[in-house]
Amino acid sequence: MKKQRKYHLCNRADRRILFQSLFLVVGVRLGLWLLPFRLLYRILLKLESAPFSQSADPAIIDQISWAVRTVSRFVPRATCLTQAMAAKVIFCRKKQPAVLRIGVTKDSRGALLAHAWIETNGKIVIGGTESTVDRYTELPSFEEKV
Repeated sequence: MKKQRKYHLCNRADRRILFQSLFLVVGVRLGLWLLPFRLLYRILLKLESAPFSQSADPAIIDQISWAVRTVSRFVPRATCLTQAMAAKVIFCRKKQPAVLRIGVTKDSRGALLAHAWIETNGKIVIGGTESTVDRYTELPSFEEKV
């Protein structure tokens, strides 16, 4: 009941971005399960549609980040990659600069670990903090190659 009450306390813009985030997080999660990565990424690139502006609006950035993190708690296996890919689409549709970053590292047993995050003007807005991603070696950007 508390979650429903919190939703109704949100203003119209917050509810709209929550709904859009839920749609995209679920869509990306299903896409990652069912489609080859390249195909999913091409579909998401088409959804982005609008070129971003060079200046970021901190209020919009915070709103989108909050919405994606909030709805991701209710979507099974909404990993960092799911959240980052969904957030990138929303950022671009709101004409906010966003760069998808993916990094890899090895754990103490030698197993490969990966992490995805979104940066806006050099600041991490989805996927942790600088200290979180410092241990990962960032992969080269693949956006132009897909």
